[in-house]
Amino acid sequence: MARRLHGITDVPGIRVGHAQDPKALTGVTVVLCERGAVAGMDQRGGAPGTREMDALRPMHLVQEVHAVVLAGGSACSAFGLDAASGVMRYLEERGVGFETPGGRVPIVPAAILYDLAIGNPRVRPDAAMGYAACQAATDGPVPEGNVGAGTGATVGKILGMSYAMKGGIGTAALEIGGGIRIGALVAVNALGDVVDPHTGKILAGARRPDGTGFADTMAILEALAGQISLSFRRRVPESTVIGVVATNAALTKEEANKVARMAHNGLARAIRPAHTMVDGDTLFALATGEKEVDVSIVGAFAAEVVAEAIVRAIQAAEGVAGIPTWRDLAGETSDPT
Repeated sequence: MARRLHGITDVPGIRVGHAQDPKALTGVTVVLCERGAVAGMDQRGGAPGTREMDALRPMHLVQEVHAVVLAGGSACSAFGLDAASGVMRYLEERGVGFETPGGRVPIVPAAILYDLAIGNPRVRPDAAMGYAACQAATDGPVPEGNVGAGTGATVGKILGMSYAMKGGIGTAALEIGGGIRIGALVAVNALGDVVDPHTGKILAGARRPDGTGFADTMAILEALAGQISLSFRRRVPESTVIGVVATNAALTKEEANKVARMAHNGLARAIRPAHTMVDGDTLFALATGEKEVDVSIVGAFAAEVVAEAIVRAIQAAEGVAGIPTWRDLAGETSDPT
């Protein structure tokens, strides 16, 4: 039977660091794998903001990455992606990177989410914040909620920010047979509602204007069917779920891409709807290569830990700028674990 672990840093060789500006409500999360990890990715949303993604596709030279950056800023432009430059500097100073005749070049893919609707939109994650996140990196328990890329995250935005709720960043991990470990770290900033993947009950999402509970984004879409196409397509792409799945399994680059693809099943289980044209949903997969296991097994449990990490992000979130949280609506005061 699978054993529940704390989070993604329970995968050997993985460290995580956060840096954030709590006043501007934006931040950076870096997942370091300085010894190198075979990497893949799968991007499902219609409004992504990414960097170095082509290097992760099959039939490209680079096989391993040395870090992944998740940041705020904007998913519909390049704001926030500059944080990866600071991560590259941190790694270069330590001699980490892909060997070239001119020196080692750190391979650092990145994805960003839109958090400009709250806080100070003029402050965006930059190279200094990316470097600071590396300095804070540890293989210990990962802080969750309003930290790093989750600092300015929100969910349930179909009716606008006035009726949204606070998102955040969360992590989860499992150890399955043979000592295989699979963990996920997800920053949750979705247009849709976050639901309990086991019951379908809405945990956080768009609230009714009269304050009587959840509006249910899927019900709103159903009511607007036939008249929503024009207005919905013109919405600012202000949502995105971004994250990393890591495992100690030995995977090829093609298999790592497959794991990232299967991991999106967890996103779809916990967010309703997912992968819309105004979301930039992107997941990375990292494999450190210690254990032999079938890729389908890794992918199946990757979906499980992604769904759990999303729920934990919502449960750990704290209210800011008048935006309520799961705890506010549930009357919950206990630790989400």
